[in-house]
Amino acid sequence: MLGLLLRCRQCQIPARDAFLQIRAFSTTQSSLGKHDKKSTIRIPSKKAAAAKARRKAAVIAAEDAKAEKLTLSDAISVLRAVEVASPNNTYELYIKTEIKSGVAVPKGRVNLPREAKPKSEDKILVFAEGRQAEEAKKAGAHIVGGTELIDGIVNGRVQATTILCTPALIKAITPKLGRVLGPLGLMPSERRGTVTDDIAGYLQRIQGTSEWRADRAGNIRTPIALLHFPTKDVIQNIRHFLASVKKVTGNTRDGADSRRVKSSGPRPVTTISKVMLSSTQGPGIRISDF
Repeated sequence: MLGLLLRCRQCQIPARDAFLQIRAFSTTQSSLGKHDKKSTIRIPSKKAAAAKARRKAAVIAAEDAKAEKLTLSDAISVLRAVEVASPNNTYELYIKTEIKSGVAVPKGRVNLPREAKPKSEDKILVFAEGRQAEEAKKAGAHIVGGTELIDGIVNGRVQATTILCTPALIKAITPKLGRVLGPLGLMPSERRGTVTDDIAGYLQRIQGTSEWRADRAGNIRTPIALLHFPTKDVIQNIRHFLASVKKVTGNTRDGADSRRVKSSGPRPVTTISKVMLSSTQGPGIRISDF
């Protein structure tokens, strides 16, 4: 009871009421000072960004140099010893390519000296009209037509593993099919030789070959040989496949590439950063001599 009778000396009101009074906070906005120079976000110059990228690449290269690698023949011997009880198992080759922005995924064809698996049949589609369409049908193309095939390809009703086109129709199909076929590595292009007037000649050249293709991250995987193959046959298959990949990625050039460079400018090079050989139950081994 005595506590209830106590009064605040300054305002002469009961202490309990004084305690319950809520002080109103000021809503006046505080003035914000200008940012000092130390708090300003600094955007690195192009020269500084390039220097940082070089330092990062040097660190990655140093770490890669420390990674354990074997020669191709030694890797084959190790995997053969690991799978000595499974002579029918398969060697698998893995190739990592560094795809740059705006560059199509690597894709090519190869005819291995000694096949490790039965070849899968290609389904070939050709954009051609008139006499060239008739020649394509006689040469063995599965689907032949003009711009009427575009909607079927976009909707997924018409599918093929290889698509060719004559120069007369390439401008008509590119606007609608570029974004659909480009990421899949199926868009016809002059650089790959799939835009040509000699459809029959191209189909004759690819007979007996099998197609390889990287995924969107630039990884290429393929069965390359069987464990019971002699070492020389395994090495020959791997070298043959690597030669095809190097040619497509611009790491090696032939006479046709040189003539193309003179006419259409330099061809972009896609770096091959890693090659590994593994087996069905064995480990993946980095190859040093690729």
